[in-house]
Amino acid sequence: MAPSLDDKTRAIITACVPALEAHGVDITREMYSRLLADPAISALFNRSHQQNGSQPTALALAVLAYARNINNLGALTGMIERIAEKHVGLNILPEHYPHVGTALLGAIEHVLGEAATPDIMQAWANGYQFLADVLINREKQLYDQTASAPGGWAGWRPFVIRSRVQESPRVLSLYLEPKDGQPVLQHKPGQYLSFNITVPGLGTQRRNYSISSAPSERGYRISVSRAPEGLVSNWLHDHAPEGTELLVSAPAGSFTLGMPAPASTVLLSAGVGLTPFLSMLEAAANGPHGALHYIHGTHSAETEAFGPRLHALAAQGVVKADVFYTHASPANTAEASSAVQVHEGRITPEWVKANTAEDAVYYICGPEAFMLRMIDGLKAAGVPENRIRHEVFGPATTVEDTLHAA
Repeated sequence: MAPSLDDKTRAIITACVPALEAHGVDITREMYSRLLADPAISALFNRSHQQNGSQPTALALAVLAYARNINNLGALTGMIERIAEKHVGLNILPEHYPHVGTALLGAIEHVLGEAATPDIMQAWANGYQFLADVLINREKQLYDQTASAPGGWAGWRPFVIRSRVQESPRVLSLYLEPKDGQPVLQHKPGQYLSFNITVPGLGTQRRNYSISSAPSERGYRISVSRAPEGLVSNWLHDHAPEGTELLVSAPAGSFTLGMPAPASTVLLSAGVGLTPFLSMLEAAANGPHGALHYIHGTHSAETEAFGPRLHALAAQGVVKADVFYTHASPANTAEASSAVQVHEGRITPEWVKANTAEDAVYYICGPEAFMLRMIDGLKAAGVPENRIRHEVFGPATTVEDTLHAA
């Protein structure tokens, strides 16, 4: 991203960093309260993320990252790509940006009060418009690439649930095929689908779910974990039988294996964080690939989604696999086999570093606390940051996530 902001704008935005550190979340909360007052705009957002405060926090971190790096815009490349991919999945369009800009500037003025001088407001107007133009241009490229690819499409496409498979007590797989019966875009393993779902009594909800199947022209599989307070996940589990129609946007996301794949890749997950990795492993079973080492943590064999499939892939030599059960002894599990090494307890960064290739590239996906523990531990063990990639299912919760998550 080439810098094109004038010196005065960049200087003022840099000077605002302390104010953003102190009041950033207040500003973004106020911004969302203004945006969500418009029904046409509020439908674009995940309401659960508004209720628990994660979305305002994530946006505050993004604004802070932007301000801190206004003189080094190249550092924002990863953040820009992640935001653009999310926007394309959710079908954010150029006409939505003025609404966001008006709400953001109004929130800055409201929260900062007299400190929001005309020069400061003009600088942020310039800074917002510059960033919006960068995103709009990148999103147009992504929309055009997807729509013109074989099986690709723009906007929301009707899909039908053809079958449901209960993978574990909490994880349900849905096999989706397009209602029109035409081919679909073959996704890159690790990508996700975005959904526009109307839940009776709760209105329109938008969600992202990783694709858990190998690339295919026929359709996709997603595997949804039932969240205790999850409006959409519970609806999909309890009220979306075979034949249910869902509106889906084309595959998106950059949490994919590099091409060519690294010589040694470690897929490190916990809980439902395995879903993008299952897509990668299924794809690897169908073609050449580098050395893959899968390390996964779950409560027990009973809670492990896709346990039998993992054992089959390991037995075929597709992947070297280690599974950690936190609530069961390996000797008491029915899943123990020579193909998969089963361990008791939690995965530790020290174990991972000691038992993986020296030059491995690490892909990490799972609950936030798990990912932070793995990332911090691997860095402390000497793994360079450029060999650690991680996926964030929901809004980012740290500046590092904002800048570096895939």
